[in-house]
Amino acid sequence: MNSLFAKILLWFCAALIITIVGSALISGLSGPRPYLLSRLVAFQLEEARTAYESGGRPGLQRFMLRFHSVFSGDGILTDASGHDLITGEDDSALLGESREESRLSVFRLRGAATARRSPDGKYWFVFTIPHQRLAYWFLLPQHLWMMAAGVFLCYLLAYYLTYPVRNLQRAVERFGRGDLSARAAPRRRDELGELGRTFDRMADRIQTLLDAEHRLLLDISHELRSPLARLRVAVELARSGPNRDAHLDRIDKEAERLNSLVGGLLQVTRAEGDPASLPRDPVRLDRLIEDLVADSSLEAQSRGSQVRLATVQPATVQGDAELLRRAIENVLRNAIRHAPPGTAVEASLESTGGRAIVRIRDYGPGVPPEALPRIFDAFYRVETDRDRASGGAGLGLSIARRAVELHKGNIRARNAEPGLLVEIDLPA
Repeated sequence: MNSLFAKILLWFCAALIITIVGSALISGLSGPRPYLLSRLVAFQLEEARTAYESGGRPGLQRFMLRFHSVFSGDGILTDASGHDLITGEDDSALLGESREESRLSVFRLRGAATARRSPDGKYWFVFTIPHQRLAYWFLLPQHLWMMAAGVFLCYLLAYYLTYPVRNLQRAVERFGRGDLSARAAPRRRDELGELGRTFDRMADRIQTLLDAEHRLLLDISHELRSPLARLRVAVELARSGPNRDAHLDRIDKEAERLNSLVGGLLQVTRAEGDPASLPRDPVRLDRLIEDLVADSSLEAQSRGSQVRLATVQPATVQGDAELLRRAIENVLRNAIRHAPPGTAVEASLESTGGRAIVRIRDYGPGVPPEALPRIFDAFYRVETDRDRASGGAGLGLSIARRAVELHKGNIRARNAEPGLLVEIDLPA
């Protein structure tokens, strides 16, 4: 049962049923007290009548003293009109209150009173119970145990409801103070557990975004500082050095790298900022891959490798043709960049089960297993020294992932031993 409402309802019902059934059992096992009280008053009526008729007023007084010492209550024997046969006082009001002889006692300032009339109508016997003894006629110690059980069940319910709330409150306070690792970590499956898991997902997302922002700032500062520093050096050399054309080419190359970096950043930002504006046009994925393979052949040849087109099946997807082209091109150029000389980069397209799967594989060194989950992060580079031997700024695969996710697809990578295999899965 995962509904908190149902748990609370059943808990209260269980407590109510236990209390009612327990009280009924206690009352049943204790016997019908009102019935016994009525029979007791009838019996004492006959005893008091006998004492009065045989011993007069003194005999009746002795009986009443014994009665009081035994039952801790007062007995009154009256005549038919309600006058006390010992004191002569008019107690007819007691007879009026107790005339029905119901099983519910009549409560007055002097206590509870129950009366019984003799069969011939000549006498009334009134039994009055003091307030300090009233509770014992309808409340037994067993009833107190049942009340304690109900209170204990309510305590358990209150603890059950408030414990996860207090735990979540502590986690929120820690998170608000800057401890981004604070989590509620609930184990329950009801609404409170789902609330805790929602907070944990929110905290994970916030921590990821803050970590990514921190890394983004560091990476951008590094990526921009390096080409800017080389630009300044190249400008100084161009001003004073003899080979001005070579230095100008160097400046142009560094400026192009900066332009590519800024363009990649803008494309990532645009894709993340307004996904709803993404066009949904039919795109022939097979033709797109054929064009990309043809365009990238010259770059592969300049690096001593080649691009080979394997199986290509016709497939059409809905989306932005330019964004899809950029995504597949980035994966393809990343594979060419890491392909050893004399090897080939293989590209294929398979259409099956309503899905279009693009596979691009190189025969390079692959990626360390611990780095596989992060190669699609912005600015992440497997090279720890972040050199430029392989080129790029670490944005290509990140742009590819964002583009694929905007098209309701997914992208994954695994080591093919040798090389790296990247799969792009899109709805066809």
